[in-house]
Amino acid sequence: MSRGLPLLHRRRILLSGAIGGITCAAVVVGAAMAGQDGGGDASASTKAASAISCPAVSGSLPEIPAEAQAEVDRNLALLDTQLAEANKRLSTSQGEGGPNFVQNAILGPLADKRKSTLDRIAISIGRHAEKPAGLDALAECTLSDGGEGAGSDTGAGGEAGGAASPTAAASQPADEQGGGADQGGQEQGGGAGAGSGQTISCPDVASGIGDVPAAAQAEVDRNIALLQTQLDEANKRLASSAGEGGPNFVQNAILGPLKDKRASTIDRIELSISRQGSTAPSGLDALAGCSLASG
Repeated sequence: MSRGLPLLHRRRILLSGAIGGITCAAVVVGAAMAGQDGGGDASASTKAASAISCPAVSGSLPEIPAEAQAEVDRNLALLDTQLAEANKRLSTSQGEGGPNFVQNAILGPLADKRKSTLDRIAISIGRHAEKPAGLDALAECTLSDGGEGAGSDTGAGGEAGGAASPTAAASQPADEQGGGADQGGQEQGGGAGAGSGQTISCPDVASGIGDVPAAAQAEVDRNIALLQTQLDEANKRLASSAGEGGPNFVQNAILGPLKDKRASTIDRIELSISRQGSTAPSGLDALAGCSLASG
């Protein structure tokens, strides 16, 4: 008897330890599974929270001349590519920047790219038929819930979000409707970045244009002035945004959008010259990019 009790006691201890181990393992596994379920729901919620939706373009175009069809199709496909890239940027930039990050770094640059592409569509049609008016009204995109924004403009349905009806009044580029700047001289930034001693410097476009037909001079001058206005606004943004965002904030929210605006404006300069039967200057697109310079 004296020998059996210790043996029974040891068996009880071993059995209790085994049960305790199983219980702990069950708790750990249950917690892990709960954590995985919670993480999955959060991830799904994040992915489905929003996407970018753009107005359809293809349904707003007139009958396209056969000679322009290939170029129009190429630019419609480019609109799809731009939208897909913007949605990818949206999904990978969670938590970046301040409250205006999405507008400044994603939606704004996307609108500028779309304006430039829409201009090229109008130009390609206008070479062989009446140029469509008001396509610029379709450049702006918005956030929509549930991931419905990744529409296509190459199919019949067009991009998600519904097409806005362009009007003749909207044919003037939106960025031309603001106040102009004094014309002439090198394009240089006026304001210094707050505490950074830096400004934005852009290549001079006026000196690369060459001879301008008299009939195109006013429009060219207006767009040259617009380039300066865009630069002044970018420098103002640089000065007022010290400390915002991460290491790529200036490139994503200021220099990138500025380049897109300049590219669209340069396209309009080339178009205004080519309308008069003159050869548009080549290589101006290379002057769209700007950089930071010491103040």
